[in-house]
Formats: sequence, C-alpha cells, structure tokens
Amino acid sequence: MPEGTATPEANDAVRTHVWRGVTGPFDVVVEPGVFVPSSTSKVLAEALRVEPGEIVVDAGCGCGVLSLVAARLGAAKVIGTDFSAAAVHCSTNNAARLELSDRVEFRVGHLLEPVEGVRANVIIADVSGIPDAVAQVTGWFPDGKGGGRTGAELPVEMLARVADYLAPGGRIYLPTGTIQDDQAILDAAHAVFGAAMEPVAKKEFPLPDVVATSADVRELIDEGAIHLAQRGSRLSWELTIWCCTLQ
Repeated sequence: MPEGTATPEANDAVRTHVWRGVTGPFDVVVEPGVFVPSSTSKVLAEALRVEPGEIVVDAGCGCGVLSLVAARLGAAKVIGTDFSAAAVHCSTNNAARLELSDRVEFRVGHLLEPVEGVRANVIIADVSGIPDAVAQVTGWFPDGKGGGRTGAELPVEMLARVADYLAPGGRIYLPTGTIQDDQAILDAAHAVFGAAMEPVAKKEFPLPDVVATSADVRELIDEGAIHLAQRGSRLSWELTIWCCTLQ
C-alpha cells in the first residue's frame, strides 16, 4: 500500500532506491515495472518484530525490501511472493547484492499460493489494498491496478486462507487504511484471529488532489467504502499496522 505524500510510480528505467528505514541504510535496485518502496513500507518495517530463527513470508514483496529487512532482523528463512515475475527477478537480485541469498528467496504466484506447505512464524501481509479507482488516477502501481473496487478484495482473499500458512502462535503484520474499505478487511481478520489483533503503528497522510477530485473515488466516499478526514483545505487518510496472532 502506498503513501499519500509522494507518489511511487511505475518505473520506465532501472533506478537505485536508498532504504533509510529499519536496518538501513542500504540500496535496492528497482527495475522497470516494479513497485518502489513507500512510506507505508517504512511504517510497516518500524512495526515489524522478527525473532532470531523465525520463518517469514512476505506477500506482495515488490522489490523485496521488507524481506531484506526481515532477514537483517534475524529471520532464519524469508520467502517473498509476488504475482509479478519482474518483481521476483528484481527482489532476487537485491538479495544477492546484499549477500542474503542463503536466507531469502522469492517465488512468483498469487498471494500465498507459492508457499503452499510452509508454516510461517511471521507473515508480512502488505498486499495491494488500494481501490482500483485510486490506482488508476495516481499511477501508484506499475500495472495501474489496485486491490479491487474497494481496495479490500485482495486482502480479504488472502485472510480467508492465512491460517493455513501460519505456525501456531504465528502472527501477521497487516496494514489497513481509511483510503480503502478497511472495515471489510478488519471483519475478515477478526474471523481468523478473534480479539488477538493489536494496532502497533498509525500514521496519517495527505491525499493527493488528483484522488480527491476523482468522480469514481467520490462514489466510494459516498458509499462509505472509504472515509477521509478534512485537514484544512486537504483531505487525508490514516494508515494502521495491525499485529494479528493465531491462537
């Protein structure tokens, strides 16, 4: 999920991104068509807790930055997944550059399907959760697609099976935002984790003007699917990172 202050856009050229978040600074190369780490990535990394020796799955890995953070925090094994072969190629190269290939690997596929049979201690669940209408007007995603009409569809799909991929006592780090139908996502998470859900980070971001003036986005607001705050002349949205533990 992207942030609202700077716009991570699809790249038409290879670029180097300096990660200045947790365990940084270090460089990652972002290849064409691969999502650039955002401020949401940084907030999630700050909330992430990985114990030495744990197995971590990073769903929707992009250029692999959160997988690399998890490894540098002490994970014994990290598996990143992405539907984009370009992202997996990019992530694999970044792990090699940082000499983490012995502990980090990346697989192409939908959501958690590439790690069938794995029971993770930690799942980083930063799958695309932005409404398609927002993705289309911002260019936040390389293919111009978000996480479904309300932005809840992909996260809800993932949550329906997430327990199959968690070890007992395992946990996921789940971002939700008021720029999507976050209530639908929270309802799906509660069905799996019950009361074992704790908000571990929050941050507010201004909404780009191009989003606020979109007729399709206004329709989602009117429906109550997304809910924004007025801050002076600007609208803003709030990101929450949840730590959900399997009982």
